[in-house]
Amino acid sequence: MAMAKMVAAQSGTAAQSCSAAQPGSEAQSGSAAQPGSGAGAAATAALPDAVRLVAGVAGAGAAEAALPEASSSTPGRGAIEPWSYRGHAVHALRAAPASPEGPAILLVHGFGASTDHWRHNIPVLAQRHEVHALDLLGFGRSAKPAGLPYGGALWRDQLAAYVEERIGRPTVLVGNSLGGYAALAAGAALGERAAGVALLNAAGPFREDQKPASGWGAIARRTIGGALFKSPVLQRLLFENLRRPATIRRTLNQVYVDRTNVDEELVQAILAPSRDPGAFGVFRTVFDIPSGEPLDDLFVQLRCPLLLLWGIRDPWINAPGRRAAFQRHAPASTSEVVLEAGHCPHDEVPARVNAELLRWMEGLPAAPQ
Repeated sequence: MAMAKMVAAQSGTAAQSCSAAQPGSEAQSGSAAQPGSGAGAAATAALPDAVRLVAGVAGAGAAEAALPEASSSTPGRGAIEPWSYRGHAVHALRAAPASPEGPAILLVHGFGASTDHWRHNIPVLAQRHEVHALDLLGFGRSAKPAGLPYGGALWRDQLAAYVEERIGRPTVLVGNSLGGYAALAAGAALGERAAGVALLNAAGPFREDQKPASGWGAIARRTIGGALFKSPVLQRLLFENLRRPATIRRTLNQVYVDRTNVDEELVQAILAPSRDPGAFGVFRTVFDIPSGEPLDDLFVQLRCPLLLLWGIRDPWINAPGRRAAFQRHAPASTSEVVLEAGHCPHDEVPARVNAELLRWMEGLPAAPQ
């Protein structure tokens, strides 16, 4: 696949927060710091890096009351405009200049994060465009009903419905990690309502990743490991062991090239919701979320321009290898930007991401409003 454009960008000043790597992503390199001792620490050592961070941050979406409302504490990041999907409350923000340019923008967070994850992006992007951000069901300030089929299909449909019902005009969907997968799936489903899709270290499987395990060793590891990590007792041990301030800080430090903004504010923002009684239920879903429709199938369905923004030093997904996989399958007209950053480039190098996104949007074809 011949990319239309590739820009190798050097990282500048780091920003704050980072969402977890998602089910379906390739968590391959880097090793998590081992918190605690005894059975909890032993169990932690057996987990992939992605699941270790999920344990540390899953509570970031667990309690609607645990996070302060954005408008009361973060001026300039948009007005709260509540919305409802399938009868469930969805937290959403909107910010825009008096006369917005071009298509709207919808920002989609990753696993364990929320609209707060875009705090360094919304104020800049909203100087020119109508910008929306929402919390996926199960995260942030949105509802977390028990029994909901959490996964790519639910979040795809939630995003598509929001664009149709709330925005009502062509929209660029921008997503990080799990939010990247959801944004791509929604962009494919929206057809002409999607003006573009921008992915930042997106999660999700390729068809080749979904082949069943072969060989007795691989089958045994998958079978035994799957049963082990679905044990409620072990899940509780992991959850209690990993939702500690020092553990959260160490985990965040894994995915920042520049750790300047892994600060106390960030740690507390993640820790506080994890103490809510409902946090454990959100954490357990990571073991059961289906992998979803393959990325290569979604690329075939996509009818709008695609931008790939890579934090090339992401320790979880083997970013160079995953980038090569995207190059094999993504549309030929895809644009690419490579940044010296980790798993969450929009937070670590927000000035670069904002500039590259705005530059790319300037070249998008005009769409009917």
